[in-house]
Amino acid sequence: RETELKNGRVAMLAAMGYITPEFFKFPGNCASGVPFADIPNGLAALSKVPGAGWCQIILFIGLVEKGLYVYDPSRAPGDFENAGVLGAPNGSTMVEGPDKTKKLNSELANGRLAMMAIIGMMVQDGLTGSAWGDWALYTDSPLRAFESELGVQ
Repeated sequence: RETELKNGRVAMLAAMGYITPEFFKFPGNCASGVPFADIPNGLAALSKVPGAGWCQIILFIGLVEKGLYVYDPSRAPGDFENAGVLGAPNGSTMVEGPDKTKKLNSELANGRLAMMAIIGMMVQDGLTGSAWGDWALYTDSPLRAFESELGVQ
């Protein structure tokens, strides 16, 4: 259950991270001098982020994983000592009862949905070049195999 919660939380953040650059980009430059405006959205960004940026991302994730959210077998899955409501760092905790159970079940369901959403966005981005792309751009589709034959149009 802990792994499912953690992957769901990461997927929810990833889905938001995939959507947000479509509407907003930070002003200024990255640490290496590359303007944020020059970094494309989606999978195309993987090759554009400088090595120093990847080091920062990996270091930050490692620090959060090993320093802030340390696994404690005496606590419920996904319930970290330094985390408050739904994993917010140093946040308040929820009062025991049916509302807490409902919210935690909602988090689990939303995490499952987010895992499917991020995979779908990545697959569509990989095939069409955009997570919101037109499937007409997917020219290698097996569904187009007989497109030029008589009676298929």
